[in-house]
Amino acid sequence: MDELYNPKEPLIKILRQIIHFAVRLLAILMTIVIIWGVLDVGWVLYKKLMAPPFMILSISDILATFGAFMAVLIAIEIFINITIYLRDDVIHVKIVMATALMAIARKVIILDFKVVEPSYMFATAAVVFATSIGYWLVVKHVDTRAISRSDVDQCFENPDECSIEETKRKI
Repeated sequence: MDELYNPKEPLIKILRQIIHFAVRLLAILMTIVIIWGVLDVGWVLYKKLMAPPFMILSISDILATFGAFMAVLIAIEIFINITIYLRDDVIHVKIVMATALMAIARKVIILDFKVVEPSYMFATAAVVFATSIGYWLVVKHVDTRAISRSDVDQCFENPDECSIEETKRKI
């Protein structure tokens, strides 16, 4: 297990550095996407408000705006996932599940119920239900899934001084 976190193999060290560089690049690109998304939401909202009838939005315009807002919020959640991965070198299931819930909520918000077939709505409801149950299970058992890399490293360095109970108390 120690080999995974502190590899002695030079090739593995180089590959880990490449992966960390790629993750940093993803964080930069996601920041650009977020800024672009915010500017796009502002521009679309401005165009809709300036078009006749002046300063009035239709229901479909409001729903489209909500969808665009949610897309930016999902991008922010993905950015948070990336930065947490950079910090802890661990993928936090709770945050990933929350991002998935937000993405499916966005889909539900922008659904056009006049066009969508009932089977699609039932399938979407099943995905919402399954993702919600998964998120609830992760939140309920968060103490067993959020041990950081630094805590694991400390346990490997001093196994006599490390216990699972101490690690859980830190969380």
